[in-house]
Amino acid sequence: MMLGRCAAVDARRFADEYWGRQPLLTRAEALPRDFSDLLSPEAVDELIAERGVRAPFIRLAKEGDVLPRDCYLGPAGFGAEIGDQIDSAKLLSQFASGATIVLQGLHRLWPPLIDFVRQAVDDLGHPVQANAYITPPVNRGFDPHYDVHDVFVLQVSGQKRWIVHEPVFEHPLPSQPWTGHRAAIERRVAEDAPIIDTVLEEGDALYLPRGWVHSAQAMEMTSIHLTIGVSPVTALDVARAVVDQLAADATFRESLPMGVADADETMATVSKVMAEMVGSVRDDAATLGAGAAAHLSRRHADRTRPVAVRPLASLAAADRAEETMVRWRHGLSATVDRSGDRIVLRLPDRTITFPKMCAEAVRAVHQGSTVDAANMPGLDAADAAVLIRRLLREGVLVPVNSAVPVQRNSPADAG
Repeated sequence: MMLGRCAAVDARRFADEYWGRQPLLTRAEALPRDFSDLLSPEAVDELIAERGVRAPFIRLAKEGDVLPRDCYLGPAGFGAEIGDQIDSAKLLSQFASGATIVLQGLHRLWPPLIDFVRQAVDDLGHPVQANAYITPPVNRGFDPHYDVHDVFVLQVSGQKRWIVHEPVFEHPLPSQPWTGHRAAIERRVAEDAPIIDTVLEEGDALYLPRGWVHSAQAMEMTSIHLTIGVSPVTALDVARAVVDQLAADATFRESLPMGVADADETMATVSKVMAEMVGSVRDDAATLGAGAAAHLSRRHADRTRPVAVRPLASLAAADRAEETMVRWRHGLSATVDRSGDRIVLRLPDRTITFPKMCAEAVRAVHQGSTVDAANMPGLDAADAAVLIRRLLREGVLVPVNSAVPVQRNSPADAG
């Protein structure tokens, strides 16, 4: 569980007392292990020197300013003349002079964090990302600010002093960045005592809900920390999904009356429209709620990528469909419906149809069964192999482990 790595309270207590409400500081001794398996100084060097990282997966900041890209990026020579790759010598110079290195989107680049962020999405149910901040001794990258997403700060290496103040603007949306409240943040930092003023050591973790003002500075050695960012779905997202559905009603697409002459008439018109909307939402709550849930599910699918498929392994497994153990591709959103004599699998980007005899088998894998052709429910082995082959080629199923012999189990026993 991701939460068990980041917070020394159980999931229910975290949800009830801390999620979106207040910070939580957890010391290393209360956690089962440090974070060196997720990232390390050696891994940072490998990413910078050997992995061909490009913008926007990297940026540099120093004393509150983001540095221009040309001071640390450049082409990589013959065969890789792309101009936005890391120039490691340039980057070394900037880092030595006090710049913080920010490695962004590591959940798309670094295998341990790909898996960790997938666990975080499963635990939290919201979109998650992972960035790393590498700050040279006695330096800072950014001024006091707040984030528009929740963060788990995981101290990987070195020490960093964190100063946290209460929000000046609660629960900010992505459209409400801290720069719109710069003066209020400066006053809060100058006039009010911090809620947290502490040094994070290796293995410590800090949870900050969005909106909490913070700044951080490395101590006497280079600091590396991970920021696991969480973009919460809000009540406004639900409201927008409902309004999108109201657009299907011609009543709400009609023009408002002409010639609204004064504030009283405008208010009367607005009140009438609002009353109609409230009435519609009340009368059609079940339908609108189901539509809003479907909309949010699609939006979640757009913002959280399923586990990546391995094309060569998938095609090799499809060639051995008669003997390959398979399961649903983790994180892939889909619904299974029936339309006439066909079964319809609706994916975020396409729809796949099957004969109705495949209904039990498609529903079984969609619900999490791990199967092979010999124990696919509702189909004989030959037809099951055809279905498995197609779903592997479509990136819907993945081979459980193509490198080891198949160990058969029934769907009822799948774990």
